Amino acid sequence: MRVAIIDYEVGNLANVYNAWKRLGVDVEITRDAAAIRSADVVELPGVGAIRDAMGNLKKFDLIPLLREEVARGKFFMGVCLGMQALFEKDYEGGEYEGLGFLPGEIVPLRVPLKVPHMGWNELEFRRQHWLQNKLSAHPYVYFVHSYYKTPVDSPDVIAVAEYGQPVPAICGRDNVLGFQFHPEKSGQVGAQLLQNVIDYVRKEG
Repeated sequence: MRVAIIDYEVGNLANVYNAWKRLGVDVEITRDAAAIRSADVVELPGVGAIRDAMGNLKKFDLIPLLREEVARGKFFMGVCLGMQALFEKDYEGGEYEGLGFLPGEIVPLRVPLKVPHMGWNELEFRRQHWLQNKLSAHPYVYFVHSYYKTPVDSPDVIAVAEYGQPVPAICGRDNVLGFQFHPEKSGQVGAQLLQNVIDYVRKEG
């Protein structure tokens, strides 16, 4: 099992790398096309602004490669800012085109609570999903974000968290998956979610 973490100069990648490493998989931080093509799982992490994220993906000529790999059926997951990049449009400080792997838009979180939504919150799965394997009925994960995916009730929304409103926490369809929270900062629950991804990809492969 090989995991390629996309290195596009957005966020600290050490925690992401170590989370996979602890699970015993072969993991590499890279933007090398051959390494990405040979990986079983590609992760797009990210902390910061979508303008920088999409700008850097374009600068390193990664967008055509990622679209090609997703079209080929490669398992692709986005985390935090990386999840927000999966959608069609993002309205963070302007209007930006996303990768378009999932339908929907990223908009500011306007709730009568502190923004950013930061800290531990409970996942509520909208339907039965293989990601729930070996998780408790109400697992908690760690969030840090000020924007969220809309609409919140579309078929690609797998789980939500309540923060003044339902906030999509896990989205996905087919070979594309997004976590709005940080699995690498979510303790045993985060580790189990990553292990479930490994198990699913091995089974499907």
